[in-house]
Amino acid sequence: MTAKHKIGTRQEWLAARLDLLGQEKALTRRGDELARQRQDLPWVKIDKDYRFETEAGNVALADLFGGRSQLLVYHFMFGPDYKAGCPSCSSIADGFNGFFVHLENHDVAFAAVSRAPYAKLKSYRQRMGWSFAWASSHGGEFNFDFNTSITEEQQRKGGSEYNYQPGHVLEAGTKFPEPVNRFAASCGTDAPTFVRDRPGMSAFVREGDAVYHTYSTYGRGLDGLWGMYPWLDRAPRGRSEGAGPWWRRHDEYAAR
Repeated sequence: MTAKHKIGTRQEWLAARLDLLGQEKALTRRGDELARQRQDLPWVKIDKDYRFETEAGNVALADLFGGRSQLLVYHFMFGPDYKAGCPSCSSIADGFNGFFVHLENHDVAFAAVSRAPYAKLKSYRQRMGWSFAWASSHGGEFNFDFNTSITEEQQRKGGSEYNYQPGHVLEAGTKFPEPVNRFAASCGTDAPTFVRDRPGMSAFVREGDAVYHTYSTYGRGLDGLWGMYPWLDRAPRGRSEGAGPWWRRHDEYAAR
C-alpha cells in the first residue's frame, strides 16, 4: 500500500514537531487562562427546589453534593420515552467510572442527570457496567431550566435555547439527518422525540445552605470531556469522521 501522506526525513519531522510543540504549549497556556476565567464567572443562586430520584430515594439538588462543596453534573440524553441512553452520551459516560472517585476525593461530587424514570436509568447503568451516580429529574424542571430539554410545544413554536442560542423550530415534514434517525432508533424512539433532549454539563457550588450555579457548556464544549477524542486527535488519521458518527455503545461493537 502506497502512503498518501507526506513522507519526510527524521530531521524534517523533528523540525516540524518542534514548531508544533510551541503551538501546543501556547494552547495549553491559553487553556489555563480559560479555566481561570470559568472560575471567575459570577455565581447564580439556585432558588428552586429541584428534586431527583436516586439510589437514596427522593433528594434535593444539595443532596447530590454528598457533603462536598462542589458538584459537576453531566446532562445525559435519556428522555422519558427512550428505551436506552443516547449512544454519544454513552460513549462519553464510559470514561466517568475511571475519574469520579478522584473528583470525590478532591471535594467535587459528580452525577449524571436525565429525565427518564430512575428505574430505566438503573437498568441501563447495570447493562453498561457503570457505577457513577445517576439521578432522574423525571417530572421536574431541572433539564428545562438548564437548557438540555425542550417541550413538544417549544419544538413546534420556538422559545427554547441551546448552547446560548435560540433553538430551532421543527417545521412539519422536517427530514432529519441519517445519524439522528439511527441514534433515535437505537434509543427506541423517533427523531423528533430523541432531539427534545440534548447533552451538556453544569457546575455548582455550595456555601452553607445556599447552592449556586457557576458554569454550563454544551455541544462541542463537551469535546474535552469525551475521553476518546483527545486520543483520536493524536492518532495519525485523527477523528476520521467524514462519513459521520461511527461510534456505538460499547457492548454493540462486533467482537474482534
